[in-house]
Amino acid sequence: MNRRTPATGIRRYLNAVNLGGLAIVVLSTLPLYWMIASSFKGPGEISAAPPSLVPESATLGNYAEAFVRNGIGRYLLNSVLVASVSTAAVLGLSFFAGYALARTPLRGRGAIMTTLLMLSVFPPIALVVPLFLLERQLGLLNSYAGLIVPYVALNLPFAIWIMRNYLVGIPRELEEAATVDGAGPLRTVLTVIAPLARPGLFTAGIFTFTATWAEFLLALTFNSEDGHRTVPVGIALFTSQYTVPYGTLFAGAVAATVPIGVLVMIFRRSIVSGMTSGAVKG
Repeated sequence: MNRRTPATGIRRYLNAVNLGGLAIVVLSTLPLYWMIASSFKGPGEISAAPPSLVPESATLGNYAEAFVRNGIGRYLLNSVLVASVSTAAVLGLSFFAGYALARTPLRGRGAIMTTLLMLSVFPPIALVVPLFLLERQLGLLNSYAGLIVPYVALNLPFAIWIMRNYLVGIPRELEEAATVDGAGPLRTVLTVIAPLARPGLFTAGIFTFTATWAEFLLALTFNSEDGHRTVPVGIALFTSQYTVPYGTLFAGAVAATVPIGVLVMIFRRSIVSGMTSGAVKG
């Protein structure tokens, strides 16, 4: 008879965990694979039943339709500009604000951090009407600034929260040593603290860039001119009253996903490091 030992139970548990992890990976990547595969299918193949997992006659017609006829290249450039400027502004402001919260003796710091978290989950839909009226008064509608300013304001609280939690873990002795060597406060922050805070900056930057890249509601409301539309709004306008070009939509979605995927793959280690540090430091 086979006797069940503790080692056998552990092995079975680990096998079950591995199978569960594999199932999660498959379920997570299946929609992405389906989107990519469908972007190379023709209209008849996309609507075929049962659907084919691999394109039988791959075509680049959907991408040509998306870039040439629907002008998604312009939308991509607009999104790159808006997301990049917004991210740079958020990182600069959140770094100094987070440093101040991490180093300055301050009453009510816990309340401030709680408020930052509350602001970071505040629904943007509640701000659409007042922001629209304000931007109309300031003449910011149909402009890049009309999106960059609210994006910075909406993403700054969470970025400050991330940076403060990361900067708390940097030893104060490094700043004291730099001061002894004759470095001023600003030089100490920029040459000593900032390089050590890169994982936190990468984490806050990826979150901000992704949020601004995928934002739809404000971009649709504030920019009605085609020259200032971003990728999510541009893709949504591919459809018409009577037709839904699924192939073109899939191609546009793939083109919009590539920049985010590239950024995550390049900075994945820094992102994980920044998220872990922010999770264990109070």
